[in-house]
Amino acid sequence: MYLTRFQINPARRNARKLLSSPQAMHAAVRAAFAAPEDYERDGTRTLWRLDSSPTATVHLYLVSPGRPDLTHLVEQAGWPTTETWVTRDYDGLLGSLRPGQQWAFRLTANPTHSGRKTADAKETQRFGYLREPEQIAWLTNRTARHGFTLATQHDGLPNLRLHRRQTHTFKRGTGTVTLTTAIYDGILHVTDTDAFRRALTGGIGHAKAYGCGLLTLAPAQAGT
Repeated sequence: MYLTRFQINPARRNARKLLSSPQAMHAAVRAAFAAPEDYERDGTRTLWRLDSSPTATVHLYLVSPGRPDLTHLVEQAGWPTTETWVTRDYDGLLGSLRPGQQWAFRLTANPTHSGRKTADAKETQRFGYLREPEQIAWLTNRTARHGFTLATQHDGLPNLRLHRRQTHTFKRGTGTVTLTTAIYDGILHVTDTDAFRRALTGGIGHAKAYGCGLLTLAPAQAGT
């Protein structure tokens, strides 16, 4: 597995197109892999996420079974003469995980539930949770199956912060996709190493093709 970071130049026209369309970004990510098995293998798949900083810096993060080639993105949406991308081996981190470890994390997710649009509808549909308490509950109800628990604060509440809670609408073929997303930042404790590795390499929740599901880790600061 590999972890890749690519800085996007939002001043470029193609970059603005990619940033405004999860469908276009998905196609660009898929084009980074010549071999299908480098994009998706049994139990693992390519996950991606866009992160924006307060200084308007935008990074694309990828976790993938094979090493990506982002030359086309550099030419279309990067800095061809000064910046390319950084890819690091991810297996070292995956192999170092142990129960009881504490990590800071970030997850962009698509918190949803299934239901029927009307009482007499025959088929179920997926609906996005729009309220913050529902979005928090969506994650807390899934932590055990993914091998971690959320750390608690001094007030007993989960060490968790939600931001950039949005609903996106974009074209896919002749149809329209509506996608509810939220960014989760917090502190977690590893409980089940195998399940946690699967969450890191297979993603959490739905809409993985559209930039959701990628859980990334960073050292937790002392006292958090």
